[in-house]
Amino acid sequence: MLLRHIRYFLAVAEHRNFTRAAEALFVSQPTLSQQIRQLEEGLGAELFDRGGRQLRLTDAGEAYREYARRALRELEAGRRALHDVASLRSGELRLAMTPTFTAWLAGPLLAGFHARHPGIALNVREMSQEAMEAGLADDALDIGIAFAPARTLDVEAEPWLEEELALVAGEGHPAALAARALSAADLAALPLALLSADFVTRGHIDDYCLRHGVRPRVAMEVNSIGAAVEIIRHGVLAGILPSAAAFSQPGLRRLSLLPPLPSRRAALLLKRDGYRSAAARAFAGFARGFDPATG
Repeated sequence: MLLRHIRYFLAVAEHRNFTRAAEALFVSQPTLSQQIRQLEEGLGAELFDRGGRQLRLTDAGEAYREYARRALRELEAGRRALHDVASLRSGELRLAMTPTFTAWLAGPLLAGFHARHPGIALNVREMSQEAMEAGLADDALDIGIAFAPARTLDVEAEPWLEEELALVAGEGHPAALAARALSAADLAALPLALLSADFVTRGHIDDYCLRHGVRPRVAMEVNSIGAAVEIIRHGVLAGILPSAAAFSQPGLRRLSLLPPLPSRRAALLLKRDGYRSAAARAFAGFARGFDPATG
């Protein structure tokens, strides 16, 4: 069995048509058919049902397709390993962050890494932690920045930074002008602008309220930290945000709250037992020594 057999099989499985698959592969249709027959003979099973009006995979073909895809992914990882440039004068890093971190951390962290390793091309994406872990498991990403613990066994989370949540309001908000600390009961009386349930942050907020018997007055939900900051800064609503994201922008005041809001552990996410490129290792090392307060 040769690599081309696997590529040809996957092309036919995708197009469900020998002629279209041959065109996509830039080979003749008879050549493609011959190669698929060789693969089937080597495996001792028919992979395609050719008897119907439309070509389709047999049960054996369906079972084999996932292993074929996995083999190509592993071979691609091997190709990247062979072409990895240990000197870091060139290379690529595929990085993902949750929206919480793109709002305040991406700028100084990535600028600092680029200044140290200008030859590394950064491909940065914002996504949910669930999508990030799926991408790491499938080798579509090299490293992620999200929260510990990881939710899947294929991904390991290396504890990194401690992130606080903060109750904040615009500088002219009545609560911002008061000198006293607010209680959980005071929080229940405040109209709030909160992040939507798409954010891990919202889960921490809801857990806090549940523990302290608070039913928050949610006047507005948003799915953007930037929008939340603008609404709180210019409006009459208070809100709960990651403190670093909140105070990277002017015009917000932190409100003292007792008992205090929880902190959570930011983490570097990597595929468990996966190949780590030189760029990924360099970025992880740089991040470990990075101080958000100084950049």
